[in-house]
Amino acid sequence: MASKKEAWKSELYGDEVREKIEEFAEKGVDAIPEDERDKWFTRFKFWGVFQQRTGQDSYFMMRLTNANGVLDPGQLRAIGEVARDYASGPVENPEFGDAWVDLTTRQSIQLHWLELEDIPEVWEKLEAAGVSSRSAGGDTMRNITGCPVAGRDKHELVESQPLLDRFQEDLRGNDALSNMPRKFNISVTGCREGCAQDSINDVGLEPAKKEIDGETVTGFNVRVGGGLGSRKPRVARDLDIFVADEDRAYEVVRGFVELYHEHGNRDVRARARSRFFVDEWGTEKIRDLLQEEYVDFELQSAGENIRDEYTYNAGRPESDGKHDHIGVHEQANGDYYVGLSVAVGRLTASDAIELADIADEYGSGEVRLTRRQNPLLMDVPEEKLDDLLAEPLLGKHTPVPNPFQRGTVACTGTEFCSLALTETKARTARMLRWLRDNVDVPDDVSQLKIHYSGCTADCGQANTADIGLFGMRAQKDGEMVEAMDIGVGGGIGEEPSFVEWIQQRIPADEVPGAIASLVEAFAERREPGQTFREWVEAEGTEAVTEYCVPEETDFEAPYMHDAKQSWYPFAEDEAQSEQTVTSD
Repeated sequence: MASKKEAWKSELYGDEVREKIEEFAEKGVDAIPEDERDKWFTRFKFWGVFQQRTGQDSYFMMRLTNANGVLDPGQLRAIGEVARDYASGPVENPEFGDAWVDLTTRQSIQLHWLELEDIPEVWEKLEAAGVSSRSAGGDTMRNITGCPVAGRDKHELVESQPLLDRFQEDLRGNDALSNMPRKFNISVTGCREGCAQDSINDVGLEPAKKEIDGETVTGFNVRVGGGLGSRKPRVARDLDIFVADEDRAYEVVRGFVELYHEHGNRDVRARARSRFFVDEWGTEKIRDLLQEEYVDFELQSAGENIRDEYTYNAGRPESDGKHDHIGVHEQANGDYYVGLSVAVGRLTASDAIELADIADEYGSGEVRLTRRQNPLLMDVPEEKLDDLLAEPLLGKHTPVPNPFQRGTVACTGTEFCSLALTETKARTARMLRWLRDNVDVPDDVSQLKIHYSGCTADCGQANTADIGLFGMRAQKDGEMVEAMDIGVGGGIGEEPSFVEWIQQRIPADEVPGAIASLVEAFAERREPGQTFREWVEAEGTEAVTEYCVPEETDFEAPYMHDAKQSWYPFAEDEAQSEQTVTSD
C-alpha cells in the first residue's frame, strides 16, 4: 500500500503545484485548511518552498536550484536583493543579524523567513535574473552537482558542463519524472580531484578511460546507490558501465532515473531511497534491466577509473592535489578563479550583493558555488588579482582561512529545521573562533574537515568528515541540554569511508574541549606529513577514543537549552514568541 505522501503526490505534484502556491499566496496562509496543511506543504516542496519548523508556521524557506553551482552574472546580486527585501525575520540571529543567504552542500542557496504572500514577487525577481526554485525540494531530482570549475579547470579530464546543463534542462525539466519515490541526487565529476563526490550520490558519473577499437578514449564510469543519513550511509556501487560521449552518458543516467521512478519503493518511505533499492536489487540486475528496457545501445563494461587521483575531501596530503577550491587557482585560459571561505556557509544579504559587485569589477561577474558551502569568483585576469585580494570583503571571507574555518561545514539546525535536535550555525561560528585561538595545528596541516549535522539525516555530511558531529540531546546537571555524538576518520576519495562514532551524547559545552584534545593528540603523535584521516587509520579508533576527552573549557557555550522545545533558539522568551507567531 502506498504511503500517505505518495497518495498526496498522485493527486497533484510537479509543475501544477505552482498555481496552487500562487493561489494560496494571494489569499494568505490562513486560507490553507488546517487539516490539509501537511498535504499542501509536502507538495510545495517541489517548488523549493518549505514551511519552517514548528512555531514558525507563517514563515517559509525557499531553496534555489542552479546546476553545478553556476550563478551567471547578476544572479547572485538578485538573490542578495531578494534576501535584503524579503528574508527578514522577527528575531535577529546573534551571530549573523538579519537577512542572509545560506550556501548549501549541494551547490545551491536557501533563503529563510519568507512569507507566503511574498513568494510570487520573490519568484518574479529571481526568475527575471534566470534563477529558479523548481524541483529544488521534495521527492524530485535535486540540484545537479559537479565540479564547480567545469569548463575552467586547467586539469579537467572530461568536459562535463554541457552534460550538466542537459541534465538540468531535459531531465530535471521533465515534469513526467518529477514525482520520484524519494529525493534523488545526480553528480558528474570531470576533474581529477573528484569534487562532485560521486560516491555519495544516487547516480554519479566519474572520469575514466577505455581502449575502444585500439584507441584510448575518455568518458565516464557509472555508480549508483550512494547516500548518507539515518546512520545507514552507503557508498555508490559500480554499475560496470562506461560511456564515452555526452549522448550515451545522458541516456544511461536517464535510464536509471526512469528505472528507479518506475520500480522504486513507494510503500515504505524509510526504504525508498535508491541506496536501499540498489541493496535489494543488486547492480547486476539493474544493469541487465537498463540494457533490456531503458537504453537502445549496447552497454560497455567499465573503463579504468582515476579514483586513485581523487583528493577532494579525501584525507590526503595537500601535495597530492586540491582538497577544496579555496584560494587562487589558474584557469585553463590563463585567467584565475578565487575561492573564498564563508564560515558555515552563511552570507549576509549585503555581503552577497557586495560579492556580486566585486565579481563584476574584477572578473566576468560569474560566481560558482562548491559542495563545501563556499563561493568562487571566476575569470579574474592576473593583473587584477592583487587589487581583488586587497578588497575588505576578502578579509572577512578570506581565500586564506585558518584550518578550522577552511574545513568546517554546518547544516541549518534547529534555527529552522524541524528534524534537527540542536542549533548549529551560530554555535559553530563561535566554536571556530575558540578553536582558532586556543588550539595549535601543525604548520603543514592546512585543513581539518569538521562537519556538523543537527540530526542523523546528515545534511552537513558529518559521515564524510575528519571529525563528524551529530546533534543529540542529553541530561546534564538534571537538565536536558543540547549534545553531540563525535565521530572520526571519514572521507571520500579513492576508498570512501564513513566516520566511526567514538563518543555519544556529549553536552555541547564539552565538545570544543573534546575536539581540542583530539587535535592536540594528532599534533603530538602523528608521523611527519600524516593527515588526520591517515593518523586515525594508523592509530585505530580504540586509541583515538582515548584521546577524545570531553571537558568544559572557557568556551562560552550559548544555546545550551533544549532549543528543540522552543519556537526559535534565539527568542528571548516564549511569551514573545507566541505574540510574534500569531501577529501575522
